[in-house]
Amino acid sequence: MADMQHRIGEITLTAVGPDRRPLTDRVITVAQQRHDFAFGNIGFDFVGAAGVFGGASSGRRDELAEAWLGLFNTATLPFYWGDYERERGKPDEARLKAAAKWFAAQGVTVKGHPLLWHTVQPDWLLGLELDEVERLIRERIRDLVTGFAGTIDLWDAINEAVIMPVFANGDNAITPLAWDRGRIEMVRMAFEEAREANPAATLVLNDFDLSSAYECLIEGVLEAGIQIDAIGLQTHMHQGYRGEEYMQKMLDRFARYGLPLHMTETTLLSGHLMPAEITDLNDYQIPSWPSTPEGEERQASEMVRHYRSLVGHPAVQSINYWGLTDDGAWLGAPVGFLRADGSRKPSYAALSNLIKGEWWLPPTEMRTGSAGTVTVLGFFGDYVADGEPFTVRRGQTEATVTLPA
Repeated sequence: MADMQHRIGEITLTAVGPDRRPLTDRVITVAQQRHDFAFGNIGFDFVGAAGVFGGASSGRRDELAEAWLGLFNTATLPFYWGDYERERGKPDEARLKAAAKWFAAQGVTVKGHPLLWHTVQPDWLLGLELDEVERLIRERIRDLVTGFAGTIDLWDAINEAVIMPVFANGDNAITPLAWDRGRIEMVRMAFEEAREANPAATLVLNDFDLSSAYECLIEGVLEAGIQIDAIGLQTHMHQGYRGEEYMQKMLDRFARYGLPLHMTETTLLSGHLMPAEITDLNDYQIPSWPSTPEGEERQASEMVRHYRSLVGHPAVQSINYWGLTDDGAWLGAPVGFLRADGSRKPSYAALSNLIKGEWWLPPTEMRTGSAGTVTVLGFFGDYVADGEPFTVRRGQTEATVTLPA
């Protein structure tokens, strides 16, 4: 774990009895319960009827839930406007709230994606005056962030703003507004409305464009005094793993802004790779895209390499994978940890061996010394000692648990 020292803490844990006296020469069982690091995946499979961006339709909810909760602690739920409010004034609030509350009840952090995007927008926006479109955007953001506050306090505030003013793949009402107002003002609109609606929310600027254009936008946004809480970076690798060297250089470029980096959309394939000449991933849609034995071995190996490189970078705070299962996956690509029939691929075990193995403290017996203390070394997160909770956090050196005498 030498390359993970920035993720690890060492504390002196003191066990005391109800009278606050140290419990000496006592065997206690210490175990990790949760990582502070956000290991995430989409939770689309648990919303019910799947939208256009994926979600298993097989009804294997319990099976999928066991697999999902076995690895992940942060869920991204879909709030694409065109799906969420197909009919004006009738948002799909109840279904999304049910899914969000289910995840929250499992101790999972829930994220909403996205508040503002030019794609998957409702048809009823077309033809409206720009001022009216802006008013409705602001109203939507306020309604979502206020209505879900306390259950969802983490949002992709705006998605793919770099291309937003010049998007040319289909009509929408938001691109003309972005062309008229400009990228920075669109970002300001999303962040300031969301911030006012829930000052405690964590708001992410998210994009797939990892070129200097995104850096220019971030610099302009920061110079304009707009507060962003994290930089979102998409890495859909349908054309092959980009490698540790690429990832390191890319992360370093965005880390220089001093903000946490969220890997918001990550995929690695277990079937044949998309041809390199495809520019827009959406342009490659084929009748069948199967997972293969050789592809699954490649995916498992690359998953370990990718997660090691990301968790090893101090600026990365979150990794969100884009799909649990191949059933209903985006573009039909074999990106999941589970095959379409629900069976687990080698990548599931490979990632589990990291998250719940190498980077995890399993139930471990320790004996307290003369001062009633033991030393706990582990990844930042939540722990228990004989069932009593304590934490290991950055900068923390001590913790105390009260146990029966």
